[in-house]
Amino acid sequence: MAAGPAGIVWQTPANPPERQDYIFRDGSSNPQPGLRRRYVRPYYFEFISHVKNRWAGKTIVDLFTDEFKGRPREYYVHAVKCGRLQVDDQMVHADYVVQSSQKISHFLHRHEPPVLGGDITILQNEADVVTVCKPASVPVHPCGQYRKNTVVAVHRLDRLVSGLLIFAKNADKAESFRQQIEASLLQKEYVAKVVGVFPDGEQTVNANVHFNAREGRSTAEVCDGDGKAPIGKQACTKFQRICTDGIHSIVLCKPVTGRTHQIRVHLKHIGYPIANDEVYLSENFSPRSSKGTRINRATTLACSLPSSDPDSCADLGNNDTNKDTEADEEFSIDPMCTNCPNLAPVGYDADEEALWLHCVRYTGPDWSYECPYPDWAFLDNVSRKKLKS
Repeated sequence: MAAGPAGIVWQTPANPPERQDYIFRDGSSNPQPGLRRRYVRPYYFEFISHVKNRWAGKTIVDLFTDEFKGRPREYYVHAVKCGRLQVDDQMVHADYVVQSSQKISHFLHRHEPPVLGGDITILQNEADVVTVCKPASVPVHPCGQYRKNTVVAVHRLDRLVSGLLIFAKNADKAESFRQQIEASLLQKEYVAKVVGVFPDGEQTVNANVHFNAREGRSTAEVCDGDGKAPIGKQACTKFQRICTDGIHSIVLCKPVTGRTHQIRVHLKHIGYPIANDEVYLSENFSPRSSKGTRINRATTLACSLPSSDPDSCADLGNNDTNKDTEADEEFSIDPMCTNCPNLAPVGYDADEEALWLHCVRYTGPDWSYECPYPDWAFLDNVSRKKLKS
C-alpha cells in the first residue's frame, strides 16, 4: 500500500487481489439471461510512469490531455491542484513543464471492466504443472484497464478466447516451456464455430497478418502480383472441418505461427468468419479509433467534482452525498472519479459475449494437455460423438 494525497491509502501492483474485491451480478441484459458477471470493487491505485523524450517540454496538464484521452482536460487540471498528479513525488502547478525521465504519479479511483463470472476449472494438477480452463472475457495477464480481473499463465490467450491455460509451478519448468516454444516444438489446437458450410478436407491458409493496434484488429495480406510485398508478418494456419449443420460449422484450427488474431483473420480471409466475431464479421466494423472514449465524461466530471470552485480540493475520501445509489451500497463513491457511481468504466459495452473460439489442446515433444469442448461446439448429437471420440 502507498500513502497518497488526502490521506487515502492507494494500492500498488504489489497488492494481490482478495475475495472481497469482487462483486457478482446477473447479466440480465446479456443475450444469455442469467449469466453472471464478475465486477471488481473500484479501488484507489497509483500509476507510475517516467517522462518520455517526446513528452518533455509539455506542461503536465497538456501531457495528460494529449496522451491519456480517457478523461477531459478539466479533470487533469483539478487532479494537479489536488495532488493526484505529482512529479517526482511532489505537488506541482498546472503549468509545470515536465523534463525527460522525471517520475509521474497518477493517483486515481480505478474501475475495471467486468468479465464473465464462470468457474475456472482445474484440469490437471501435477508436480511441475497445473492446467486450467480459462473462461472467455478474462484477460490472462494485467493489461490496459485490467489488473484484478485477470489470470497469469505461461501460454497466453486473447481475452475473449476461452480454453486451456498452462501454469508452470517453478522456474525450471517455465524455462523448459520457453525453450520449446522458441524452438517451435509446440502444437496448438483450437475449435471455432464459423459461418457457413466449411469445405471438407484440410485447408491451409498462408497469408501475412498485419495487426493495427489503434483499430484493434488485424488484416490478412497476400502478394497480389504488383510487386509490393505485404507489410504484415508471415502467418500460416491449418483448418479441418469437424462437423456442420448446414448453417454453421465446427472447425479444428492449428496455427503454425502465432500472430495477433491469426485464426480469426485467416477464417475471415477465406470467407468463413467466426459466427459471433463482431470485429471480423462486418466490413462496417467501427474501430477503436473512431469510437472515442470521452462520451459523457465531461458530464460525469461536472457531477463528481467536489466543488464548483476549481481551486478547491474537498475531502477525496468517502462521499456521503450519494448514499441513495445502488453502487454506493457496495463501494465508496469518489468525488473526483469520472466513472462513479457505476461499477464498470464509462462507455463499457455490458452485453459483450464469449467469442466462439476455444483452445482445446497443447502438445509438446513428450507431453500433451487437453481441455473439454465448450457447449457451443456441439451442434447436434452427431457432432457431440465426433468431438468426444
